[in-house]
Amino acid sequence: MLPLQDIRVLDFSTLLPGPLASLILAEAGAEVIKVERPGTGEDMRAYPPAVDGVGAPFAMLNRGKRAISLDLRAPNAAASLLALAPKIDVVLEQFRPGVMDRLGLGYEAWRAASPKIVYCAITGYGQDGPRAKEAGHDLNYAARTGVLALTAGADGTPGIPATLTGDIAGGTYPAVMNILLALRRRDRTGEGCFLDIAMAENLFAFQFLGLAYGKAAGEWPKPGEGMLTGGSPRYRVYRTADGRHLAVAALEDKFWQAFCAIAGVPEALRDDARNPAATLAAVAARVAAHDAAHWDAALASTDTCCTVVRSLEEAVADPHFVARGVFARQVAIPGHVLAALPVPVVKALRTPEASAPAPRVGEHNEAIIAGPTR
Repeated sequence: MLPLQDIRVLDFSTLLPGPLASLILAEAGAEVIKVERPGTGEDMRAYPPAVDGVGAPFAMLNRGKRAISLDLRAPNAAASLLALAPKIDVVLEQFRPGVMDRLGLGYEAWRAASPKIVYCAITGYGQDGPRAKEAGHDLNYAARTGVLALTAGADGTPGIPATLTGDIAGGTYPAVMNILLALRRRDRTGEGCFLDIAMAENLFAFQFLGLAYGKAAGEWPKPGEGMLTGGSPRYRVYRTADGRHLAVAALEDKFWQAFCAIAGVPEALRDDARNPAATLAAVAARVAAHDAAHWDAALASTDTCCTVVRSLEEAVADPHFVARGVFARQVAIPGHVLAALPVPVVKALRTPEASAPAPRVGEHNEAIIAGPTR
């Protein structure tokens, strides 16, 4: 039995945070019903690359879901959806605060229709506060919470993070976690609740070390100075002879000493507390003396917590990930098959069969909803 196979989710969300959250719930057995505008559906359907007219990002994020299309501003649209309330466990949305209320589909309306419903709202800054209705994207949340400042390079300009941490770590994962907690509490009380998921503030959990230094010692982190932001020779990225890079994360002394021995760092400089700048320069020189292939071979048989930086293309082909079947699951697109997006649900708790394709716009209207669709 899958843990969520008796749970039904009505998902109004678009793009990434909410759809990835409902995908994770679907992987654990939940039935997810995606609500979209008639005609074109949600914007992610048009995101490239497209395969035979189907956006691959949309297909990856929405595999195995059902779909209805409905103009939420149409007369009786809210009534048509609220009629589903007795059979709905979770409502998921990521509009700005107040939008669903104006449509007659806010939490109080759902609660009146069915007190057991868990209502999860994902927003940038939460349901209240001075920035509650401020527009934003992942980069804005990283900028607002001090995360982006710590990526600054030598010229002081912050770099663009390669991962959508605000959307996924600040939105998707907290939404899933809190939905599961709310369902567990409902098992005991029979009551649903409202979940206010604020993506920006959830990023502060990732800065626990900087907060500890800042709040306890008054030493706020600066780019290139902290233990985990480039200030330690033990935790840096070094350039190799062939222009590639070696990620050194040898924080513990046993790993550091093992790495220094392999790299040939002079004994006098291995105590990086004495003169960190000199140690850093010595390590950089030693790493730059050899190409990436040398470091792969030299570090292969010893625990050092050091890794040659891989491209995404190389990572997907890594024998370890291949052996674990990380990309073995597939999602169908007419005439094509894509690797399914890996999600953090362990094999014992997720559906074992091949994933169903992403639904067409309004594909399940007739089966799920009665009343006007336009």
